[in-house]
Order: sequence, then C-alpha cells, then structure tokens
Amino acid sequence: MEAVALHPPTAMLTALSDTKNLLADFIKRYGAQVDHLAIRLESAEGTDILLRGNKIETLSEGISIGGQVRVCHQGGWGFASFNQLSTLADRIEEAIAAARIVGCDETILAPVTPAQDICTLPLTGTDPRQVPLARKKELCQYYGEILRSIDPRIATVSVRYGDSAQKIILATSEGALIEQSWVDMEMRFAATARDGETVQTGRETIGSRKAYEDLEGLEEQVRNAAQRGVDSLSLPPVKGNTYTVVIDPILTGLFVHEAFGHLSEADMAYENPDLLEVMSLGRRFGPTDLQIFDGAAIAGHRGSYFYDDEGVPATTTQLITDGVLTGRLHSRETAGKLGETPTGNARCLNYHFPPIVRMTNTWIERGKTPVKDLFCDIQEGVYARNWLGGMTNGEMFTFTAGEAWMIRNGEIAEPVRDVTLSGNAFKTLADVEAIGDDFYWDESGGCGKGGQSGLAVGCGGPSLRIRDVVVGGEAIED
Repeated sequence: MEAVALHPPTAMLTALSDTKNLLADFIKRYGAQVDHLAIRLESAEGTDILLRGNKIETLSEGISIGGQVRVCHQGGWGFASFNQLSTLADRIEEAIAAARIVGCDETILAPVTPAQDICTLPLTGTDPRQVPLARKKELCQYYGEILRSIDPRIATVSVRYGDSAQKIILATSEGALIEQSWVDMEMRFAATARDGETVQTGRETIGSRKAYEDLEGLEEQVRNAAQRGVDSLSLPPVKGNTYTVVIDPILTGLFVHEAFGHLSEADMAYENPDLLEVMSLGRRFGPTDLQIFDGAAIAGHRGSYFYDDEGVPATTTQLITDGVLTGRLHSRETAGKLGETPTGNARCLNYHFPPIVRMTNTWIERGKTPVKDLFCDIQEGVYARNWLGGMTNGEMFTFTAGEAWMIRNGEIAEPVRDVTLSGNAFKTLADVEAIGDDFYWDESGGCGKGGQSGLAVGCGGPSLRIRDVVVGGEAIED
C-alpha cells in the first residue's frame, strides 16, 4: 500500500527573501536586551521513499517551513522554534526570558566578522525537484528487483530514497545577514540472505549534493551489496584474536569520523577537564606521517557549505599534524571559552534544534606506501573492507566490516565473515604502521549527535595498516 503525505505550507510560505527587512526590525527591537540574538528561518522540501520487500511502504513529498530563535544573556542560552512568522515576537520574548532565568555568568563568544551574503551550493546536474515522484519510485523498484534477483536465498530487501532542498536565512544582532541554500540526496540498499539459522546482510549507501544522476546507474553497487550478503552465508567466521589489520579507505573514513572526529568536537571537551587533558594540543597521537583534517570549505562534498549555522565562514581545520594534535572543532562559544579561533563547525539538522559542534568533511590525508606493500610481512592478519555498522563510547569503538579476508604470508587469502574491529581510538592511532597512497571519499555518511541524526557529512582517507587490533569473531578453542 502506498501512502502519500503532502504537507501544506503555512503562513510562512511567503518567500524567505521577503522577510529580511522584518528580521532586521526584530533584531533592532530586541538585540540590545541581550548579549546575543540570532534568528534563523528555514524552508525545506523533499521526498522520502521506502521500499521493503516488493512493497512501497512510504512515498511522500513534503514542505517544511519554520524558524528558530537563539538568545544568550550572561552566559545562559534561550531557544525557541516556530512555524508561523506571526508568532516570532512571542518566541523571541520566550527565548529572552529563558536565557535570563539561567544566565548568571559572562557571555563569552569568540568574535567573528558579521557577513552579509547570498550563496547557493551549485549542482552539477539535475535538481531532484525537477524529477517526477513516479520516476523516483520506479528507480527504487528497479533497484529492489536487482536485489531480489541475485539469489533465492535473499530473504528481505530494502531500498530507501531521500532528497531535501533547504534554504536558510540567518540574522544576528552583530549584523550578519546570510542566505544559504543547498540540495542533498541519498539512497540506501540492503539485502538480507538466510540459509537455515545463518543470516547475513549486505549494504550500500550513496549520497550526493551534486546531481540526481549520481543516484542512477548504480546497478553494480546494488548487485554487489546483495552478493556480499549471499556469499557470506558460506564463509567461515573469523577466529577472534589480536591481529595486524589492513583496512580500506571506506573503513578509514568511518574510523576517523566516529572514533576520532567526535573527540575533536570541542563541546565534548571544554566542560570535561579529563577529556580536555587527554585532548591537549601538542600531544602526540600517531606516526609522523599522520595528517587529519576536517572542513566544510572544500567544495563538492556532503559536509560542504559556505557558512555554519552561527554565520561563521567555513574553514579547513588540521586536527593532527605530523601525528601531533594541533586543532579541534569549535562553535563560537567553545572557541571563546577555550581562547581559540572558531572553525565554522556549529551546525543544526533543522530549525527544531539549536546548532551544536559537528563535523563536516573529515579525512586522513593519503600517505606514501603503495597499497600492495601494506600487506608485506604480515604472517597472519585480516584485511577488512566497507562497513555494516558500528558504535563508539568515548574513546572506545567497535566496527563491523562489510567484507573481510585473512592475510597469510603477506598475501590476501581466504574470505571470512563476522569481522568486528574494536579498540581505543588513541591507541589505534598510535598503532598505525603505514598509510597507503590511495584515497577515497565516502559520501554516504549521516551523523548523529545530541538527538540530531542524519546530518550529512563526508569521510575520506587512504588504506591503513594497524597493528594489535582486537578482531572479534568465533572464539579460539584451546
């Protein structure tokens, strides 16, 4: 059964650009009452399609119009969101009242030159808003048929399609007035194969901020996802042990984002003395050829933009230089309280949420070791590629590889399944033995933090060779 949800526009459907004078009036009226006032208006339109099995379970197009108010007074923050512009004055007054209730200290925000700008992330091909809903549905059904056709042991399949076009206007009491817009697209594929009690899943995710065409012509990736699930049914589980591991660029991107990137977000550190001590600038974390970056200033990736949601220009921040911690990611507040420079990493998922410190595009720079040489001299190890899932808890991580092989006598040997990689992020960085000369950008990321899940990010890196990685699987018998 197909469900179509069309969300009618509210009174705020008036073109956002026409509200700039109104925002200026509100800023003038209320800005002097507090230390900082920011008003962010947002319009978004998008499509969501979910195919499960051979049935379309979700088929929706929607329009979302709203806004948010953020106020800081004596170090206390007030926040309010709204859907009708006619209520803006009430929401501002509510946010001011809340900030005054909790504010009892000094407001410290790192200074930034207020910008007045209009900018759009450019598309290189077709805007998904120009593609009929029926065509998007047919694409999902087409990929679903491919997933189901691979093998009779495919028990369930799913295809998820989503696109979103967002436009925001940000006005602040310091004089910023920024209009920014972008389009984001994503497709997710999964095929679960079953043989008796053995169940294995193959997954693939594709994301883009460039063109609808990036979601077409994915037959090979879709087939490979289903085939991985089927092939894993007959593979032996890896023997749990500590191994030297070679990981591919996709797993490297996942590792640098999940295991290290979140620890670089300064809101996790500036109120946590223990973590701040661990993440002290100048501390060595890895080999001298290890370079780690994050930044939205590089064009063409899913975490790219011109300004963050506080109006700070996008930058590129080098987090690790020659193996030494040299930077971290900031909002204006965390930068101000730590006496550092804002990096343009304050982001919110949409107008329902306040901006918090988030990654953008995070990557490890390519190294100089030929990929084939990463395997040299490994008597017994594991080669892991792609990912099925993972979790982090502070500096500890566990990731599940999408596919894996044993390494024997310096060569890739038999494939294995159920490969999980676990460890401490800091120890793992220190145990990096070699950095490959390859590199790949993974645009499939949807990051979650603070209740804001699905924020588009990019991850990248080269293949890595890492010693003493705990690999979970079937227990070794004595």
